[in-house]
Amino acid sequence: MDKKKLMLLLGALVIAIGTALAARSLLTGAGAPKADAAQQVPKGPKVLVAQRALPVGTIITADSVSFQLWPKEMVQDAYFIDGEADMNKLLGTVVRYPITAGQPVTQGALVAPGDRGFLAAALGPGMRAVTIPVSAKTGVGGFVFPGDHVDLMLTQTVSGQGDGPPLKATDTILRNVRVLATDQSTDTTVEDGKTVVRSFRTVTLEVTPKIAEKIAVSQTIGTLSLTLRSLADNQTELDQAIASGSVKVPAGATKDQEAKFLADAMNRPVDGGTTFVTGGDVSRFQRRTAPSPERTAQVIASTLGNTIADRAGLPPAGAGRSAAAPSPGPVVRVTRGKNTTVESVGGR
Repeated sequence: MDKKKLMLLLGALVIAIGTALAARSLLTGAGAPKADAAQQVPKGPKVLVAQRALPVGTIITADSVSFQLWPKEMVQDAYFIDGEADMNKLLGTVVRYPITAGQPVTQGALVAPGDRGFLAAALGPGMRAVTIPVSAKTGVGGFVFPGDHVDLMLTQTVSGQGDGPPLKATDTILRNVRVLATDQSTDTTVEDGKTVVRSFRTVTLEVTPKIAEKIAVSQTIGTLSLTLRSLADNQTELDQAIASGSVKVPAGATKDQEAKFLADAMNRPVDGGTTFVTGGDVSRFQRRTAPSPERTAQVIASTLGNTIADRAGLPPAGAGRSAAAPSPGPVVRVTRGKNTTVESVGGR
């Protein structure tokens, strides 16, 4: 091989090596920024962020918010900073302004129990707060906490008015009612990681104006009792309502709007479609139905007539009649010697 060919071969080899090194450098340089970008994390403190959309009136719970890293240059004084904010004091507060998912929670967006306007902030749009008295027996033994949902039962006694024993009955008059407060407390007490169960004398409920009127009347009729609802009941009843068509999601709603609509529907109290139990369902010695209106009217009229006669010094109505008055229906006259009596056909 002559010298000229050898030089050309060496030149080609150098060019090939240079091209390979240049290509490797280009490939390595293109991948480095991506790797660096993937490893970039916000450099700053952790701030309190909403884990889901929190509409007005939402009670803050441990699963609704959490601390996340946030860019230092974007941190504001109104944010709750991890290590500075007391999470125990934030639980039980109520959202005053709507907060979207992933948005930092500001101090002005929450109102704490005992603060002015707390209960009004906890109420949903168009809702009212009403308080009823309870005891350990009617209040589920103290196992009802703010944020729970309950059903309301009314127990009453209807006088027989001379038509047998009184009617004893209990019926569920309201379902899915949200508890706002027990006594004057709108939060729960936690000690050593356990919720403290305590007795209370009053319960404040979130209801519609019409239901508030119904509860006020119910308290004058009989005794109100609470029954604690399962967390799964609301979702089950919502699914049934959607399937039956009684709850319809607005057409064209976004995913967030649909979720908010369904959450509002699931938390709304239900009035109507109640169940009941009478004394006859429990014991054969109790009556099953209410006194008939006709019999009640007869007893009231007879009692009123006897009262008027007694005050006027006259004999009671029917005093001259036989004590065993014939019952309505076919009768026959039976004569025994000089005595004639009226007997009901089949009455004895």
